[in-house]
Amino acid sequence: METIKLREEYIKLGQALKAAGLVESGVEAKEVDRLIKKNGETNIRRGRKLYAGDIVTFDGEEIRIED
Repeated sequence: METIKLREEYIKLGQALKAAGLVESGVEAKEVDRLIKKNGETNIRRGRKLYAGDIVTFDGEEIRIED
């Protein structure tokens, strides 16, 4: 599981995917947005904000968001 530390109050989903190395660009994040789950629920928008405690799942990988 990849962990991303927040610098601000939140991070946008596309930015988190890029930081974790799961996508290379915002365009790629947009193409896969329906395959992503946030806290077990299918994502419906790439610009979704992630806060401490959120877990994102994509392509068998998990990202945990922490303070």
